[in-house]
Amino acid sequence: MSGFSPELIEYLEGKISFEEFEQRREERKSREKDGENASAEENEEDVEAPSSSRKASGKSQSQDETDGETADGVSKSVHRVFASMLGENEEEEDEEEEEEEEEEEEEEGGGGGGGEEEEEETTEQPTAGDVFVLEMVLNRETKKMMKEKRPRSKLPRALRGLMGEANIRFARGEREEAILMCMEIIRQAPLAHEPFSTLAMIYEDQGDMEKSLQFGLIAAHLNPSNTEEWVRLAEMSLEQDNIKQAVFCYTKALKYDPSNVRYLWERSSLYEQLGEQKMAMDGYRRVLNLLAPSDGERFMQLARDMAKSYYEANDVTSAIEIVEEAFSKHQSLVSMEDVNIAAELYISSKQYDKALAVITDFTGIVLEKKAPERSATEEKKGAAVETQENQEAVTDNQSQPVADSSAPAVEKVSCCIPEGVPIDITVKLMVCLIHLNILEPLSPLLTTLVEQNPEEMGDLYLDVAEAFLDVGEYNSALPLLSSLVCSERYNLAVVWLRHAECLKALGHMERAAESYAKVVDLAPLHLDARISLSTLQQQLGRPEKALEALEPMYDPDTLAQDANAAQQELKLLLHRSTLLYSQGKMYGYIDTLLTMLAMLLKVAMSRAQVCLISSSKSGERHLYLIKVSRDKISDNDDQETANCDAKAIFAVLTSVLTKDDWWNLLLKAIYALCDLSRYKEAELLVDSSLEYYSFYEDRQKRKELEYFGLSAAILDKNFRKAYNYIRIMVMENVNKPQLWNIFNQVTMQSQDVRHHRFCLRLMLKNPDNHVLCVLNGHNAFVSGSFKHALGQYVQAFRANPDEPLYSLCIGLTFIHMASQKYVLKRHALLVQGFSFLHRYLDLRGPCQESFYNLGRGLHQLGLLHLAIHYYQRALELPPLTLEGIETDQTDLRRDTAFNLSLIYQSSGNTRMAQKMLYTYAVV
Repeated sequence: MSGFSPELIEYLEGKISFEEFEQRREERKSREKDGENASAEENEEDVEAPSSSRKASGKSQSQDETDGETADGVSKSVHRVFASMLGENEEEEDEEEEEEEEEEEEEEGGGGGGGEEEEEETTEQPTAGDVFVLEMVLNRETKKMMKEKRPRSKLPRALRGLMGEANIRFARGEREEAILMCMEIIRQAPLAHEPFSTLAMIYEDQGDMEKSLQFGLIAAHLNPSNTEEWVRLAEMSLEQDNIKQAVFCYTKALKYDPSNVRYLWERSSLYEQLGEQKMAMDGYRRVLNLLAPSDGERFMQLARDMAKSYYEANDVTSAIEIVEEAFSKHQSLVSMEDVNIAAELYISSKQYDKALAVITDFTGIVLEKKAPERSATEEKKGAAVETQENQEAVTDNQSQPVADSSAPAVEKVSCCIPEGVPIDITVKLMVCLIHLNILEPLSPLLTTLVEQNPEEMGDLYLDVAEAFLDVGEYNSALPLLSSLVCSERYNLAVVWLRHAECLKALGHMERAAESYAKVVDLAPLHLDARISLSTLQQQLGRPEKALEALEPMYDPDTLAQDANAAQQELKLLLHRSTLLYSQGKMYGYIDTLLTMLAMLLKVAMSRAQVCLISSSKSGERHLYLIKVSRDKISDNDDQETANCDAKAIFAVLTSVLTKDDWWNLLLKAIYALCDLSRYKEAELLVDSSLEYYSFYEDRQKRKELEYFGLSAAILDKNFRKAYNYIRIMVMENVNKPQLWNIFNQVTMQSQDVRHHRFCLRLMLKNPDNHVLCVLNGHNAFVSGSFKHALGQYVQAFRANPDEPLYSLCIGLTFIHMASQKYVLKRHALLVQGFSFLHRYLDLRGPCQESFYNLGRGLHQLGLLHLAIHYYQRALELPPLTLEGIETDQTDLRRDTAFNLSLIYQSSGNTRMAQKMLYTYAVV
């Protein structure tokens, strides 16, 4: 750096500022000028001339600094500035630059200096302007390098030589050594992508495409900005039938090149192969946005395919958006196929006015409005005003029909169809006119349609017929549908269904029933056709055929696995149950109810060990509920599978009927079973319902089911099961007399003593309950524990001494104690017993009951003359009249007469005994 001035060296080293550098430089120059002569001044001017030329050349070169760079990555403009500052000769520069400067010097010399010799430039110290130019150029170079996103290798400098050696070995065919070198580089620098790329090439060269793809993917992940590598990996993935991985690779490529149409197209087509239509359509939408306006044919074809895909996916709105965009951008490229697609989309979305506008705008079809003729002169003078209908005219026709007789001058519409318009578009035009209530032009169009063969154009026939049906023009639709049902190709269930609906609307019930029957024959699983046929047969007075139309469609195995089949079957059974009930066929009605409930309660019935079977007990085959053993239930694995299927079916069943509807259906089944005295099945149905969580979690419904189960068990005389129900009820409602009455009835009929301990335990929890005191006394009395019974009765008596029952129980207990063989103070016991019986008589009053009980006690003690007295008094009194109880049930005269006959018979007075029996005990 000896060529630099001292102040420049200090400035570059950062010791002085630029202002100090400029000041020192000016001082040095002023000192040099003072000591120089005039010749030196001339020489100085000669020196400054090439310096200014270098400045000018520096400016021109700075403008073209981006033209090239040297091998070390620094632009040539920086080298030039350094060369000018260091005073290097122009001979050291490139030959092209020398030639350019010589041409510039020749131009400046005006051609007169062509013979001048080249002057050698003297070494000159850099000026302040040179330093400023250097700083500006360096700043521009720095900003440029910062903006450029050059992929920097993560391979250390120390390993670059080894990486190069590995590539050389691979080029020479020494694959094993190259692989070892790459593995060593990966061990030391696992984030560098170069060794992975080399390994991918090595394995690809060996034919191991799977390993090549794996290493290529790793290299691509480490160097993700290489889009071409991602595309190559996607193609390799497709060769291995790995579509998902190919989609991933194209997605990575699009991340760094989002406007590449080819990548978007390929990825969208792969999404279509995977069945992901939404992602594919989104990709195609991006392709549409990226296509150039000049690429119209490709735009229209892609829009056409996208519209079809959207239509197949039932996304009509998106399909319409695509078609509208295509029509707006490339109107000149719209074909008849495009018009057909657009009209079909508009018609499917019921936008008939827009469909008509598309047809008239792009096919040349003209709708003309003609004023009606008012007189003969006007007919000669006037001419029909022909105007091509636009969108507003069509919507006016929709809101105000052209055939409005109330208007003074009604405009009629005629249609002019040019040649070459496909029949498909003509039919769509007819559909639009029908829905827009423009019926005048339809006659010639219908004639054209009818001339077509229905075997070939049956779908067009059906489109027009359905349009007529939609607007209520059944007379116009019937001929078209009749032509279709008579054809061979379109003799289909859907056509017969439309034919039946048309006949039904016109009131031809007999023919409509025949058409519905044809639909059921062609499509046995068509639910609506079955229901309509059943309704018509019922209206025609054919109840048996109405029931035949509602026969089950699926077998039990299909219902257990197919949720959709279960849904259809449930709807059919609902209609069948209503029909059977209206016809009074209760056994069939119960069959349908049990079938529906079995679909809902399948898992619950399995837990309750209840099975629905078909049997012919009553001569006809019907369904019955039975109890099965645990070993007949399916295995656990089968049960888990059945439970999973039942959950899916349950979701479908609850979508048809709500929870309350199912509850009402269950109640109807229970009532119907009880009406037919099938109490055992009612019990089993209640048990299964209690296992059903949706009913069990509802406290009110659970309680109601328990009451149903109790009633069914009592009616079925299954008192042991009834005891299980009533036991829980009295525990929850200890102070409810009705439940205790039922409890007593059940325990009396069950002939079981389980309730003794139950009452004792419950008494410990409720010591003040009088009912439990009396029941425990009765239980002890029946068991012969008279002292314990007496204690319970006395406890109840002390709590309520005016209750006649307690006095009666205490008196009878004393009499039974006195009747024992070994007893002390028998007389005292008898006196106490009769004192309580007379107290009972006073509290109860003179009636059959009180006199009979006194006579019964005296009869037991052998005081027969006193017993006869009370028995006779009981016979003289009429029975008690109680609300809700028949008099015959409270009449004690038969019991009293029987006891009297026993007394008379024991005394030998048989005639008196017979008289008593003949008078009171003969039925």
